[in-house]
Amino acid sequence: MIVGGQGEASPEHGTPFGQEFIAASDQALINAAKLGERDAFEAIVLRYGPEMLRYAQNMLSDNGAAEEVTQDAFVAAWKGLDTFRGDSSLRTWLFTMVSHKVVDQRRRRSIAPAQDWVFDTAPAPLTDDPETRVNNENFLSELDLALAELPYRQRAAWLLREVDGMTHVEIGRILLITPSAVRGHLVRARATLSERMAAWR
Repeated sequence: MIVGGQGEASPEHGTPFGQEFIAASDQALINAAKLGERDAFEAIVLRYGPEMLRYAQNMLSDNGAAEEVTQDAFVAAWKGLDTFRGDSSLRTWLFTMVSHKVVDQRRRRSIAPAQDWVFDTAPAPLTDDPETRVNNENFLSELDLALAELPYRQRAAWLLREVDGMTHVEIGRILLITPSAVRGHLVRARATLSERMAAWR
């Protein structure tokens, strides 16, 4: 990423990085970042970077490319701080940035099917039953393949809704489509996944 880790000393203040920003509101962070406070922006990166990276990984199926577009998104956000007017949440604005970078990356190359399960950061509960464990792994693998086959916007809308818990309005802002279009993509994505996963009901 473009910033240092938590606990590093701030050259301007000589205090551990981010102590005064850890519990700050998004609005306080963006206001401080607009004034040139790098620690505030680093706190934003720590707060939203992991889920933005996960989204990019699931859309690109390439960890290296995902890290690149996430970093590029934060660079664009840092340079464009003055363009953030609060019309959407800070999280939605940042996801819009990374979504645009994902689209740019996809235009530059052919996208391979996803290799990593979408919920790698939230694994299924552990079980001592070998049969249950195998069934869970098979289910996740099959769902991963089904997601990889969805059209781009259906997959993006499903991930943003089901994984990141965003509203139709927020997803529309990120994908540059109307909330009604988001609903349509979600309906089609869910129908496809339901049909594909029928054997697991």
